[in-house]
Amino acid sequence: MADPGGRRSALRRKNSFILRPWCCHLGAAPGSPGRRSSPHYQHHPSKPPQKPPPPPYSGGSFPSSPSPSSKLGLGIIDPRRILSPGRVSPIDSDAPVGPLPEIPDRPSIATVKVDSKPKSSDPLSKQRALVPERPAVEDGACLRERSLDLRLSLKGKDGRSLVLELDSETLCESSAFFASMVLNSGQKVSDALADCRKIEVANVEDLGAFKETIELIFEKDAMRWLMKVGVSRAIDILEVSSTIMFDRGVASCLKYIEAVPWSESDEERLKNLFARYPFDEAISEDVLARLLPRGLKHSEDLAVQLIQSITNGANSNARKEMQSLVNGLLSKSSVYQKDLAGLNKESLYHICQSCLNSLVELFEEASNSGPVNQMTIVKETKPLIERVSKQVENLSWLLEILVDKQMAEDFVCLWATQDGLIRMHEMASPMVRYELSRISACVFIALGRGRLQCRGDIRSSVLRAWFGPMLEDFGWLQRCSKGLDMRMLEESLGQALLTLPLKQQQSFFEEWFQYFVGHGTHCPNLSKAFQVWWRRSFVRSSEAHG
Repeated sequence: MADPGGRRSALRRKNSFILRPWCCHLGAAPGSPGRRSSPHYQHHPSKPPQKPPPPPYSGGSFPSSPSPSSKLGLGIIDPRRILSPGRVSPIDSDAPVGPLPEIPDRPSIATVKVDSKPKSSDPLSKQRALVPERPAVEDGACLRERSLDLRLSLKGKDGRSLVLELDSETLCESSAFFASMVLNSGQKVSDALADCRKIEVANVEDLGAFKETIELIFEKDAMRWLMKVGVSRAIDILEVSSTIMFDRGVASCLKYIEAVPWSESDEERLKNLFARYPFDEAISEDVLARLLPRGLKHSEDLAVQLIQSITNGANSNARKEMQSLVNGLLSKSSVYQKDLAGLNKESLYHICQSCLNSLVELFEEASNSGPVNQMTIVKETKPLIERVSKQVENLSWLLEILVDKQMAEDFVCLWATQDGLIRMHEMASPMVRYELSRISACVFIALGRGRLQCRGDIRSSVLRAWFGPMLEDFGWLQRCSKGLDMRMLEESLGQALLTLPLKQQQSFFEEWFQYFVGHGTHCPNLSKAFQVWWRRSFVRSSEAHG
């Protein structure tokens, strides 16, 4: 019979030059010329060759895995590894540590309790290993010089758990919270490591954030590490760092967060975090400067300044885009308007008066009825019609803002008393003068739809001043509506007339009737309003007398 020992020796010689990976199911490390000698590892030639490594760990435990204590006695397992009943992974002292198993993100930590009982009756089946990630080999070499004399157990609210073996000196130097726990802890692990202490943090809501905060304690380049996790996770780590009194982590997180862009959700989370945790002002002032509007102009004053800039703008498309932007900011339904205080009325009417003065000067230039500012003509290179249209758009937009803020009654008075513009309207070319009726149309629509409330004498004066010009310019408005709703204008004009006393209504409807007969569709159709007036004036009055 062949000698079994001889066959094993031949087999070992055959495989002596093949480097095989280490498998946690074997009792000893195979001999290999590529493996360096280390005091933590021993060679056992009598053991069979190792098998291929098992698939990557995906949670849970393997029943066939040997116990950690059995390997510690043989010197196979490095005492610095992170323990987990489900998997025992030796760490080569010359190689960097492998990547961390992913932990699903959860909300940030709410409460931390020490030495509480685990929720699960069988916590060993739910433990996971955690190895702090080290981006460079030299960081791991620095940690190899330290002894891993502390075992930290993290118990999550969901029943999951993490077990870490750490260097107590580094942990206690970084965190006053853990320093106090280690000082008051007399519990030791019944393992080959006689000096290994054990502490426990229970009811952890976000194991992932707590794990990454512990990793940050052992990182030298904190900013580089935070860049990898991103701003949202850095906020979670900031909260945990504040909870465990990890001052360097708080400072690093605040420095990183201040230097990167935020989303609106990140901003809200930071506001809530600063409301709950008293961060040191010296290290948080830069973040607070981005969160709190200190020393800014009042929003109303700034809004008036923006409106002034738009009315003075030279580019038509840019003005329209900025008008839409400001309208959204000033809207009562806007998410940006936190209070409903109105804009400064005097400042808005000062801008209105400035636009009206410019409009008068342009019509004086068009009709040659007054002194013309030659310097203005030299500066302005755009056609007269375009310059008139710009001021009309400004006034129409300002009126819309005033109507929305319930401050437009004075504008109606202002527009009703423009006697100079009314005179020049008769002498100006129809191509220019119809722009004035565009402003009148905005006033009539606001009155007819009930958005603008003012006294009866003011309504009567503005209709008396601009009703005739509207009849003349209606055909031009139809051809060049520029976004004006002509059907709405007809209905609103008729409704505005019906708000006057019946006697005044009669004079306006008679004037309209005569003009409509001569111009037809080039005149606004007020037939419905005319019938209402007729019924109120004659049919119902005769029935009342009868």
